[in-house]
Amino acid sequence: MGPAELLGDEMTATTVDRTERETLGEFFLRAPAIGPALALVVAVVVFSVSTSTFLNLDNLSLVVEQSLVVGTLALGQTLIILTAGIDLSNAAAMVLATLLMAKLLVGGVPGIFALVLGVLVTALLGLVTGSLVTRIKLPPFIVTLGLFTMLTAAGKLVAGGQAVPIAPGSLLAWLGTRRYLFGGIPVTYGMTLALVMYLVLWYALTRTAWGKHVYAVGNAPEAARLSGIKVNRTIVSVYLVAGLIFGIAAWQALGRVPNADPNAYQLGNLDSITAVVLGGTSLFGGRGSVFGTMMGALIVTVLRSGLTQLGVDSLYQDVATGALVIAAVAVDRLARRQK
Repeated sequence: MGPAELLGDEMTATTVDRTERETLGEFFLRAPAIGPALALVVAVVVFSVSTSTFLNLDNLSLVVEQSLVVGTLALGQTLIILTAGIDLSNAAAMVLATLLMAKLLVGGVPGIFALVLGVLVTALLGLVTGSLVTRIKLPPFIVTLGLFTMLTAAGKLVAGGQAVPIAPGSLLAWLGTRRYLFGGIPVTYGMTLALVMYLVLWYALTRTAWGKHVYAVGNAPEAARLSGIKVNRTIVSVYLVAGLIFGIAAWQALGRVPNADPNAYQLGNLDSITAVVLGGTSLFGGRGSVFGTMMGALIVTVLRSGLTQLGVDSLYQDVATGALVIAAVAVDRLARRQK
């Protein structure tokens, strides 16, 4: 065999290896939830082996319940990040809604009206944010950073410097107090509602024209506009839907703890972004899935629960979570560059 044939064989082998790597990269780009699902399984296995209490049914139920509020905030955050935006005010809007709901309930307003008004407030905030981003062309980071400061102050003004408790048996606390058994695992109605929301949003993103428009706008807004997609309308609708989701997160928060506290969930915005990033959604827009976000929220909760049971200080837990976020963004960046 001559040198030319040997060189040809070497080049062919190199091309095959490169094709295999590209195929693997494209696979993870097409199925961004696979990586987070594998990471979640590994974390569960590690903590199950290293602790004697992690696989306890009550502990598993508690882990899921603890991830509910952040998981719901992350669901709305996923929509916004898919359009290459970001929302730093989601937790502040949610806390303000909990305070308004609690104040109205304590003031004698029926629970259903307090709930609807609270959700409408967060939806209106989403509509305002989307309008500022699309009409005045303000960066989402700046708009939501300003709203974060304003809503945090508004929440403290509404609360008057103190928490507002609500009756555990009221409608606003219903999601956390009502439970049923599923396979021996205690399940709250809040968990069921969160799963339904994830399924509905998954269907909307993957099976409707609106969902395809969301991905298209996040991936290449100018190309989407040239193809006939109403980019501004799509972005406004995303912020509006996300606002509705943040209002439901407020209902879930009151179900978890029947007490509206202006100082609660101060890092909820960052936790929601962490869950979205760990779930494989790209901060650059156009790529991600809601089930990946679900896995990301569970990864954060599983990691903190497992490390707590191992006696690891909370500061080191934050270090581990931050390292995971950086690693997830780096992997996404490399995967996009490879493609």
